[in-house]
Amino acid sequence: MADLVDRARAAVTDRAELPGMSLMEHLTELRTRLIHSVVYLLIGFVVAYIFHERLYGFVQAPLDQLHIDLNFTHPTDGLNLYLKTSLVAGAILASPFILYQIWLFISPGMYANEKRYVVPFMGATIGLFFAGAWFGYRWVLPGAIKVLVLEFGKRFHPILTIEDYTGFFMAVILGLGICFELPILIFFLSLFGLVDAKFLLKHFRYAVLIIFVIAAVICPSPEPTAMCLFALPMLALYFLGVGVAFFVHPNRRKPKEANVA
Repeated sequence: MADLVDRARAAVTDRAELPGMSLMEHLTELRTRLIHSVVYLLIGFVVAYIFHERLYGFVQAPLDQLHIDLNFTHPTDGLNLYLKTSLVAGAILASPFILYQIWLFISPGMYANEKRYVVPFMGATIGLFFAGAWFGYRWVLPGAIKVLVLEFGKRFHPILTIEDYTGFFMAVILGLGICFELPILIFFLSLFGLVDAKFLLKHFRYAVLIIFVIAAVICPSPEPTAMCLFALPMLALYFLGVGVAFFVHPNRRKPKEANVA
């Protein structure tokens, strides 16, 4: 922990040499980026709602494969399903533009040679999220429903409500999509000099513990096999992050920059 604190202090000191903005300028810039992000989100929501029937079919497909119907207990449940799926789909559609607003906000605190990562950053962030969401939709969600409903609940009559299933669906899809962003988190920590590949490998056992705790929290099934299905991709992504940290850490880039100079 002390090592990590020292790295953070060194990174802050190094960044202090960059031209800064006043507090009011930061707040104004933050407000501008937030307003733009909300506008992009609203546009994405409107576009997604136009196709809300198709989105519902996408959400319903895992249940159709198992011949399970959805039920509702409140008159607004159907409308809420359309609104929630459209909001999430709209956020995904708007994500490249929202990510660009985030990059515009943090870019003044970065060196010129670091700003070249904008395109790889946006591509990797979106790609990893979609990979995690697809992994959850294609394998984890149908498997979890099959185990929980058809195996553990085989002696009972299942009545799945729209509200419960929508929350379950979003937890699996968004949870895995976010978990797959682990290399991006390591990328930024390494870019600012807070961690490096040696540090990540040295503390690998703690990373394994944290990953399995996260997998246990987001895994919808109590079976150890299902939890491992969540944890193993995250472990692979952790090692991918180690490789990323090796290449983008400032200590590795400085000798190259000195040779170019």
